[in-house]
Amino acid sequence: MFQNRYKYTIWGLIAGVIICISAWIIGVIYNNLTLSFAAYIHLHRLYPIMWLIDVLPLLLSLFGFYFEQKNYRIENMLNEKLYSETEKTQKIQQFIHNLIQDNFDATYEYAEDDKLGQTLIHLRDNLKKSREDAVRRKKEDDQRNWISEGLAQFGELLRRNNNDLSRMSYDIITHLVKYLQINQGGIFLVQEDENRQPYFQQMAAYAYDRKKFANKKVMWGEGLIGTCALERKTIYLTEVPDSYLTITSGLGKANPRCILITPLIYNDEVHGIIELASFTPLEKYQIEFVERIGESIASTVASVKINLQTAQLLKESREQAKILAEQEEQMRQNMEELKATQEEAARQSEKFISFTNAVNHTLIRAEYLTDGTLIYANTKFLNKLGYSSNSEVEGKHISMFINKKDREWFDPLWDELAQGGKHFEGYMKHVTKQGQDLWTMATYTCIRREDGTVEKILFLAIDTTEQKKQSLDYEGQIVALNRSSIKAELHPEGRIASVNQLLLEALEYEEKDLVNKKMIDFIYREDLDNFKAIWKNVLADMPYMGQIRIVAKNNEVKWFRGTFTAVMDMYGDVSKVIFIANDITNEKKMEFEAARQNEQLRIQEEKLRLAGEELTRKLEEARQEMKMQFREIEQIKIRNELTLEGALDAIITINEGGFIEFFNKAAEELWGIPKKDAIGKNVRMLFSEETIQNDEFVARYVEPGTNKIVGVRKEVTILAKGGVEKPVLMLLSEANVDNSYSYTAFIQNIEVELF
Repeated sequence: MFQNRYKYTIWGLIAGVIICISAWIIGVIYNNLTLSFAAYIHLHRLYPIMWLIDVLPLLLSLFGFYFEQKNYRIENMLNEKLYSETEKTQKIQQFIHNLIQDNFDATYEYAEDDKLGQTLIHLRDNLKKSREDAVRRKKEDDQRNWISEGLAQFGELLRRNNNDLSRMSYDIITHLVKYLQINQGGIFLVQEDENRQPYFQQMAAYAYDRKKFANKKVMWGEGLIGTCALERKTIYLTEVPDSYLTITSGLGKANPRCILITPLIYNDEVHGIIELASFTPLEKYQIEFVERIGESIASTVASVKINLQTAQLLKESREQAKILAEQEEQMRQNMEELKATQEEAARQSEKFISFTNAVNHTLIRAEYLTDGTLIYANTKFLNKLGYSSNSEVEGKHISMFINKKDREWFDPLWDELAQGGKHFEGYMKHVTKQGQDLWTMATYTCIRREDGTVEKILFLAIDTTEQKKQSLDYEGQIVALNRSSIKAELHPEGRIASVNQLLLEALEYEEKDLVNKKMIDFIYREDLDNFKAIWKNVLADMPYMGQIRIVAKNNEVKWFRGTFTAVMDMYGDVSKVIFIANDITNEKKMEFEAARQNEQLRIQEEKLRLAGEELTRKLEEARQEMKMQFREIEQIKIRNELTLEGALDAIITINEGGFIEFFNKAAEELWGIPKKDAIGKNVRMLFSEETIQNDEFVARYVEPGTNKIVGVRKEVTILAKGGVEKPVLMLLSEANVDNSYSYTAFIQNIEVELF
């Protein structure tokens, strides 16, 4: 250590001595002197610089000592700094390791000028907040998924049991208690006694995975159930009296901690009550779920009652021949409309492809700073967003072009980009200067500096507004098609790729029984040769339209009227075959029955030809019977009109021109207008001009030639006698007879009762 520290001093001394001795020897040899003290003195006289050479060993050793001391201080300073940086790096590594292990409570002490430490603390806080947000979002998503799954299950349950109130009530309360994971539940439905006084009858009860047999009867307004019906609001109790309800199991008895009582309301009418008891408190989303399915249950109960009445009316109808002809004509019209829709979809698809190819030549472009400030926008950007010059947008924040509702997901995306995260590519919606939506296929990409930090963010996009609208329209058409018609997609080799729910219901198969199976395996065996020929023509791009027999489950033969249409890919090859059809099994049965009857009639005619007088007598009897049938039909028509006339809800029917054709007594009372003053008048007289201008539902209802909003229950404002405006609930239905449309509105007055 000593040698290393003073080596330059020693080397300086040695070098000085060597130089000094060398100078003496050279001086002696050069001047022909002998080595002696006198020669030493003589050389110093001849060369005064020899005095400087004499002190050179001292000077060089002092210089070496000074250099060593300075180098030693620098080395110590570097070692101390290296130790400090190493210790700091270890702390950072440990802190980052804690963050990787999701230990967001870890601490890191840093100085005021430690930018890296500040960034790490900020990163920890952001990660902690992100995890908390993720947990919260997961909880909300789980709740939404739980509600959606529950609504789907109960929707299917209500659809299956829509003709037996007792069975449906038991299934509802059983599934509801199990789905909520509570202890007990009961369902009460409105009944009427012999005096037509309403009361609540307990239809079903369920507790501890067992059916409970009860015949509880609650009068209107009696107890919490009656109070819930009167107030039409959910009652939720967390402090339950000991004597109110006791839950009994094999382990003993216990009083529930909470009671939930929810009314079943549909069309502003209470159809029943659901009462639930639980040892554990119910969450808010669970209560909202019970209220939402309560509306569906009430709707189904009301539908069951209406279906029973409708079934009775339909049973009296004897117009089977006329109905068959009308159905045949309607089916033909539907097929023509479907073909027109397919042709229009093909044309729209060609326009979409042409439009996309044209747009690909030009791009919308903009550049932003990491804080969201726009620094550059091209002409395409300005034109698409409705601005006239760069001065209107440059220097503005990106939030100026984003809808407030989209900020919830866009702001975290932008923060990730600003920190150098992964680029974004997908659909993006902007808001133009005029407040309109601009849909684009967009890309946000980070432009980095040489050190890897983000300098700015580049935005490139193409305008897909029209395509997005068409896509939404196509999706709506596909959903409507799947709801109204049977549909299947097949591979070119004949394997079934997918089927919709209507086909599964018609054939009584499950999806796994059909998908990836060959279509020919389900064709009626006598039609196999004909189907093979049809399939060959379809693959040759010759669509088939006609009837086909398919073997359903349990070898039952089903008749379908439909089309097989090939879908071509970009190379003109068949990519798949679309099968769209309607179940006409019942029609074919009626047709076969009619054919059988016609055959019998032919035999009878042959017999009647031989006996003319008997034929005349039977024809006369047939004419008399037909007259009786027409008389019965007329009576049914009158009875239906009287039923509508006496309905408690206002009912109005208008024609295509918007003129009133039917105006019942309830409508007279609601508007204060006599029927004679309404029939034949334009329906606009029933609404104020302000309502017509501001309410799209009313505007499309009163305007001739527009598409009405049918099947949607909507709150609107009407104009009664004396200029009084009233809020009502309005539901519109459409009828098409011989291409002549009429529209019937069912209107309920909204009354608010204060308790």
